[in-house]
Amino acid sequence: MATTLLSTAETSGNDGKPNTPEVQPLDAALRFKPSLRRLLSLNDFDAAARRHLPHPLYAYVSGGVEDNLSREENLNAFQTLEFAPRVLRDVSRRTMATNLLGTCYQAPFGIGPMGISALVAYDGDNVMARAATAAGVPMVLSGASLTPLEEVAASSEGQAWFQAYLPGDEAQIRSMSARVHNAGLGTLVLTVDTAARANRENNIRAGFSTPLRPSLRLAWEGLTHPSWLTGTLGKTLLQRGMPHFENAGSGRGVPIISNEAVRQFNRDSLDWNHVAVMRECWRGRLVLKGVLHPEDAATAAKLGVDAIVVSNHGGRQLDGAVAPLKVLSSIRAATGSLPLIYDGGIRRGSDVLKALALGADFVLVARPFLYAAAVAGHAGVTHAISLLKEEVKRNMASLGLTSPGDAGPHILHNADFRPPSPLHRSC
Repeated sequence: MATTLLSTAETSGNDGKPNTPEVQPLDAALRFKPSLRRLLSLNDFDAAARRHLPHPLYAYVSGGVEDNLSREENLNAFQTLEFAPRVLRDVSRRTMATNLLGTCYQAPFGIGPMGISALVAYDGDNVMARAATAAGVPMVLSGASLTPLEEVAASSEGQAWFQAYLPGDEAQIRSMSARVHNAGLGTLVLTVDTAARANRENNIRAGFSTPLRPSLRLAWEGLTHPSWLTGTLGKTLLQRGMPHFENAGSGRGVPIISNEAVRQFNRDSLDWNHVAVMRECWRGRLVLKGVLHPEDAATAAKLGVDAIVVSNHGGRQLDGAVAPLKVLSSIRAATGSLPLIYDGGIRRGSDVLKALALGADFVLVARPFLYAAAVAGHAGVTHAISLLKEEVKRNMASLGLTSPGDAGPHILHNADFRPPSPLHRSC
């Protein structure tokens, strides 16, 4: 008999017979990864990655800046919200399908952009792209990635998005836009909250730097984490060579150990005029990432962007920046029906639904999926996506929702926000 997972969601047939538990086949990959059976939530992948990765790499992924105030507040903000569930609603035919920017996704969340993923997990960018595409959700490739965007475009069957770090230079903006277009990708994300290099003291204390500098400490960390040393670093060097920043511009970037690694990401002259240039030269879907102020959101809407990502860069840029969850409703009020994507601190299906209730149309989740790729590759990411999907679906039932589009302030206790309608897009 095939091994199965029992969902807590209940279904009822058209014949009126009593409801029976919904039974889903266990992903085939889990049969060959027994350790995944013990990973029951996204937080479990964090703990597993902490053991698997050398400390400098784990610190780079997990850390924020300075005192980690914004990183922690991203997580804590969700704890201040409580649900007001409704009962005796027919939720037997609920669906997580969500229409965003003209595409029907199989869940209201996707994988957010993360730099140097291929150093954390072997072939990490391609692994996450393939898993996301198979699961029917988007994956956003970072401009600080180590895998050519053309390769990830092929891995995702053209479904990935590309997130760019661009300087205030019209020629480079146009050449980068042309490269993304030629790769066959239809959604370009411009990150706008990195005017200065972040003060990531935790990286220095942990022994991580950009450029990456070999040291006895790094060597010892590698030797004491042999599964990462052989399965990620060794395999990468043997099969792909020294990693480069492949997508910092229209051509190949510098090696990760180069002193030029910092200078190629300078963005302190980028301004609203350059957004207008990008809107003029990029005919695909244009998304602005890193907006926290309603006036900036309104300006972006006037310039014709297709969506905004409300984000404080995962607490990795300006310590003390407000948690995006706290400003989500005010940005929704300032932008009307413009699609809003939430980013920051999502760890549970309940977090997804809270963000939707406050005005988001979609959410991005980053660190946990990279941890999953590091721990168990494609199978790990697939499992992590499945866990979050199941949590969203289960919580929808408890809240009396039949689709993500039904989520609104009415599902929260004492919520006084009244967003414009409609907010969410159903497939």
